[in-house]
Amino acid sequence: MFQLYKNSNIFCIIVHSKNNKMKPTLLVLAAGMGSRYGGNKQLDEVGPSGETIIDYSIYDAIRAGFGKIVFVIRRDIEDQVKERFVEKLMGKIEVDYVFQEITDLPEGVQVTPERQKPWGTSHAILVTEHKIREPFGVINADDYYGVESFKILHDFLLYDMDPDCYTIIGYKLGNTLSDHGHVNRGVCKADPNGLLQHIVETRQIEKTGSGAKAPGPEGQELFFTGDEIVSMNLFGFKPSCYHFLREEFTNFVNNHGMDPKSELDIPTSLDKFVKNGDIRIKILMSNERWFGVTYREDKPFVVENIKKMIRKGIYPARIY
Repeated sequence: MFQLYKNSNIFCIIVHSKNNKMKPTLLVLAAGMGSRYGGNKQLDEVGPSGETIIDYSIYDAIRAGFGKIVFVIRRDIEDQVKERFVEKLMGKIEVDYVFQEITDLPEGVQVTPERQKPWGTSHAILVTEHKIREPFGVINADDYYGVESFKILHDFLLYDMDPDCYTIIGYKLGNTLSDHGHVNRGVCKADPNGLLQHIVETRQIEKTGSGAKAPGPEGQELFFTGDEIVSMNLFGFKPSCYHFLREEFTNFVNNHGMDPKSELDIPTSLDKFVKNGDIRIKILMSNERWFGVTYREDKPFVVENIKKMIRKGIYPARIY
């Protein structure tokens, strides 16, 4: 039987908690390099008591009813993750973490020896296959999604019984732009029933006076009003997704394994299987305003917004 990660070297710590049977899991993608930010943005402190954006996301996930947190990380930040999250969350929620390594590949695949960066977000989900057996949400470590978004995600994962129906928590593009540079977003098109028809990973989207713009695939400029639905990598999956992602990633590596910079992102994978009719994806809209630390210049804005929410009573001054 085909084993995608037959030779994976996976290390984890599990902190047990009670009464989490049947509760969905939250998968935190925290293995990114942070090249535009210039450092390890996932662990940068933005709260008054040293909290990271991840801390606020986990706090919201626990309040929403999630039963377990799984981190996908790089090996070089293992000690920091153990200290900052595993130890502090002990007794609050079950915690697990997995390394995303470029050597986690289909058996017999040949890739360029110059490869240094991970294979993208689809691969990041795949390395958790042996850890997750229940419906699960996916988030970026450096994005703030908002209280409402986690409630919407949790309820879908808990109550939707179709094993091949997933969700994207959608945002208006205008609520997800940075004032300090371009961003990448999955631009979505939905049918009248709110089901995803098409999603395109669109890179280098910049804010303009009337909306946003980005370079198109053939050199032309794309223009946006700001009302378009976009994905912020806030997904809800069922365990069946591993079968589809494994197939797609195997094809991808066979075709692009000699490219030292190629990546397979989640929107590209989902788009293929939606068009083939293999899966359905509900777009559930959030009214929250995103913020994150794509660039170092974003940090003061994030810090100030956290302070405002603390004053409003949305978060305590000290989470732990």
